[in-house]
Amino acid sequence: MARWEPGARERLQAAALELFATRGFEQTTAADIAQSVGLTERTFFRHFSDKREVLFYGQDQFLQAFTDGINAAPPDASPLEVVACALQAGASFFPDERRPYSRMRQSVIDKNPALQERELHKLAGLATMVAGALRARGIGEPAATLAAQSGATVFGIAFAQWIRDGETRSLAEIASDVFHELLQLTRAVPGSGWHDVGDGAAALAAGDGRLEP
Repeated sequence: MARWEPGARERLQAAALELFATRGFEQTTAADIAQSVGLTERTFFRHFSDKREVLFYGQDQFLQAFTDGINAAPPDASPLEVVACALQAGASFFPDERRPYSRMRQSVIDKNPALQERELHKLAGLATMVAGALRARGIGEPAATLAAQSGATVFGIAFAQWIRDGETRSLAEIASDVFHELLQLTRAVPGSGWHDVGDGAAALAAGDGRLEP
């Protein structure tokens, strides 16, 4: 019978990230990770399907945080107001004490094209999920997809700023600032040639432009 290892997943994650950062992702094996914390390779594969999953474990919880924010939005909220609620809830998934781990994780991803592609796929999955949730609230197309893609872009920009060296603001603060910038841009679109764009953006972005609805 396999022996239960308390905290094994967390130990494996911490060890893997350290090895990926020092040796390189391609040069590190699942066996290396397990052995570095006194566990077996079999134990590693009980927790992760492969070594890439160490870096992307928690995707379901990540998406659930955004879903919770969408569900908490008022029934009459505009598409971007719903997205603001989702961003605020999603940012709470990344408390400040998680920033050093996220910085190191990103440094590993930035050195590996396959991991970069997987990270982009994660953001695409976020946009797809948010768009579906917006449609479920009765928001039609293309508004649902436009709002969802905008939200995913805001999150990606905010996250990149959050993990920069020397950054001290919370992810929620940064996401709020980036979201506000998005709304300022939509309100500044000239009507010439696309005469309905300005009015449509203003209606879509009803509210004060902050993450707090």
